[in-house]
Amino acid sequence: MGRIKARNIAVIAIICGSLAACGSGSSSGRDTPASNPQGRGAIETDPNKTIWSLFNKGSTESVVLVNKYLWSASLEVLGFLPVQSVDPFTGVIVTGYGTPPGGGRAYRATVLIDDPSLDARSLNLSLQSRSGPVSAATSRAVEDAILSRARELRIADNKL
Repeated sequence: MGRIKARNIAVIAIICGSLAACGSGSSSGRDTPASNPQGRGAIETDPNKTIWSLFNKGSTESVVLVNKYLWSASLEVLGFLPVQSVDPFTGVIVTGYGTPPGGGRAYRATVLIDDPSLDARSLNLSLQSRSGPVSAATSRAVEDAILSRARELRIADNKL
């Protein structure tokens, strides 16, 4: 019963965080993709439009404030975990439990990429095992692996 309650609380927290990220904010300082060397995908939009405007048939606009290198690296590094949900508009990736290759302990992760810059502060990772949160060293090692892979992807992208 306690696991179900904790899981429900975690799901509610993720939903609330996702909704909070949809709030209106200033669009100053956002770059267009052409002038953006760090993988930002932001395009300035009309503040009168809502998220539902993206689903209009004639809409050619997309607003993504997630660093594409961190996003791809997170999915690659955590590829052994089954993906439960992804939201590229808010930068949230939620996985189920999975066992890493060569390991015996099952983990699950929640990733939040909350800034379009390729920066360690943009990446927020919550890693859990079936017995609770993992050690800070384990979480740091996974974050470092994601950041290293994101840098590799950016370097490879610049060679094109």
